[in-house]
Formats: sequence, structure tokens, C-alpha cells
Amino acid sequence: MTESAAPASEAPLKKTPLHARHRASGARMVPFGGWDMPVEYTGITAEHLAVRQRAGLFDVSHMGQIEIAGTRALDAVQRISCNDASKLQVGQAHYSGLLTPAGTFVDDLLVYRLAPSHFMLVVNASHIDRDYAYIADGIKPAGDAVAVDASARYALIAVQGPAALGIVQSLTGVDLAAMRYYWFAHGEVANVRATVSRTGYTGEDGFEIFVPPQSAERVWLALLDAGASAGIVPCGLGARDTLRLEAAMRLHGNDIDETTTVLEADLGWIVGWKKADFVGADALRAQRVGGVTRKLVGFEMVDRGIARHGYVVWIGDDKAGVVTSGTQTPFLKKAIGLAYLPVAHTAPGSEFDVEIRGRRSRARVVTLPFYKRSK
Repeated sequence: MTESAAPASEAPLKKTPLHARHRASGARMVPFGGWDMPVEYTGITAEHLAVRQRAGLFDVSHMGQIEIAGTRALDAVQRISCNDASKLQVGQAHYSGLLTPAGTFVDDLLVYRLAPSHFMLVVNASHIDRDYAYIADGIKPAGDAVAVDASARYALIAVQGPAALGIVQSLTGVDLAAMRYYWFAHGEVANVRATVSRTGYTGEDGFEIFVPPQSAERVWLALLDAGASAGIVPCGLGARDTLRLEAAMRLHGNDIDETTTVLEADLGWIVGWKKADFVGADALRAQRVGGVTRKLVGFEMVDRGIARHGYVVWIGDDKAGVVTSGTQTPFLKKAIGLAYLPVAHTAPGSEFDVEIRGRRSRARVVTLPFYKRSK
């Protein structure tokens, strides 16, 4: 999940507004998507379990925010993203895809409807510039709508876990209990103007809080203080990755990319099939009729061993693909993973082999998600 350090000739790593706080707190920092980010504080397992059982605090300020506004903003968003944004009310968000004409992923993103003709798209950190250029060009046919890279206006802090509601509520007048999943509201958190969204990337209940960069440390410390009695801990990207994998949330660059279509990724539910033309529509509609030849599945290891990203998958004597994500999960205590398999071998209970250090180990397809929180 980390990227190698950039050569000296490349741009220096970017830093979030909380970078100095992470360093001062003893976080282990790594290069990720062009950013210097904390991978862990006290250890991935401890942080993972804190989120499942109590609460964890994440700096996700490296994510990008691209705003689209204008009288034809809805048409622009409908054209450039695959989900149906016309169904969003003001104050509501959804998960969507930024696609190529082939129906594959340029990126995945969240779409927030800020006003009838004003949207915010939250994109992945390593793709902000590329996504912005792609979006700005792609919305031109829509007419009166402009895209702005607003990433510098926001720091983004996530509070995730069963104690998240109580922790954040103690610092805001926004009625969080009344806020439904994938909705958001504007208000103050720790006396700082903020947008609070009931979203996350961990499989737990929680909130993502957009604040001005200059106020990020103030909000971060207030959340740690407010959550101290509940056992909140700061968390890094390592736990974020193991948590999202347990919840079977796709990771762009691993599980989805420009070689994988929405239907192959088993994400057909994020397509607005009834809406008018959008980038990738023709390809996806044709694939929907003709069927896919491969599909992303979840699996558990039957034999001992941990399947890691890039390990070869075998069906009989044939190489069938590679593991796109895999780990030993701290909470489920199982070796799990995701992989694309020929569609004939994707039924739950189907078995295949994963090559681990030159030796084949048995794995079994299971129903996703691996973990689903009790409500």
C-alpha cells in the first residue's frame, strides 16, 4: 500500500497540515502517493482493533477535493461520474466512479451535493492533478459548469469506530445521531467551522470532518482529548488498509484501475443505469448484456499462509490472475484477500491456489464483505 521514495530529481513529498503533529507524536512515516504520511503509531494491529472496538483518529488530508459549480453542474457531474447524482439531495453524498470510455476506472470517488448546482468530488491522493485535468476536460460538453481544484482549502480528519458518535458529538452542535449514513452537515467542531460527513473507509460507523487547514491541529487535539476516556487512538494508513479490506472496500491501484471495469469489480450498484449518456456508459451497457469473463471475489486461505498483493493465483495448471489485496486480519484473525477469477470459478465455496513463496496454498471463495458491523 506504500509507494517507494521519490528520486531526488522528483518533487519533494507533500505534507498535510498535521505532518508536524504526526512527527512529534512518534508516528512511523512513509511515502504514499507523493505524500509523507503516517503508516502506524502504536502498531497496525492495535490501531485496527481500536477502531473495531472503540475509536480511531485518521489524518486523510491527502485526499483531493474537486468542486463543480454552475447552472449545468448536475449535467457535468452526471456526465463525468457513473452513479446517478440527480438522486442526491443537498446534504447527501454517494460513492461513484470516474471512468474511461471503456468503463474502467480512472479513479473512484465520493460525490457530495453541497447545493442544487454545486458539488464536491473527493478523489484519491495520488491522482488529484490527473483527475482534475480529466474532469475539467470531460465536463466541457455539459455547458455552464466549472471545475476547481479546492484541495488546498480543506484538511480532512476521520473519526471511526463504535465510540465515534459520542466523541464527535461532544464537540459539535450538529445533531449527529439524526444524520444518516452518507449524509453531511455544516457546523462547528471544537469551535472551528466544519463540514461533518457520516462516511468512512473502515467498515465502522464514523465521521469525516472537513476543516480549514490552519485549524486542523486544533480539531485533531480536541478529538483526542474528547475521546481519551473512550480509548481513541491516532491511526495510520496501515490500519486503514486492513480495516477497509475486512469491509471489502476496493482500493484504487490494487483492486480497481484502468484495466478493470465497474462490472468486473462487482460494483454494478454504483452505476446509474437509467440515466442518460455518461463516460463509459456504452461499454458498461454492452458488458451488462454480454456478461463479464472475470469478476472480483473475496477469499479466505484454507491452507496456512498469507496471500499478499501480486501473488499469482492458479486454477489447476493455469495462471488465473493475481491477488489484488491480501492480509492477515487483526480482528477476524483470518488470512483473506481479493482477486479476479474467471467467472465460472467465482461461486462461494470454489477453491483455487495462491502461490506463496514458490509454494501453492489452497484458498476458498467467500461471500463479501468479510466483516460487517452489527447495527
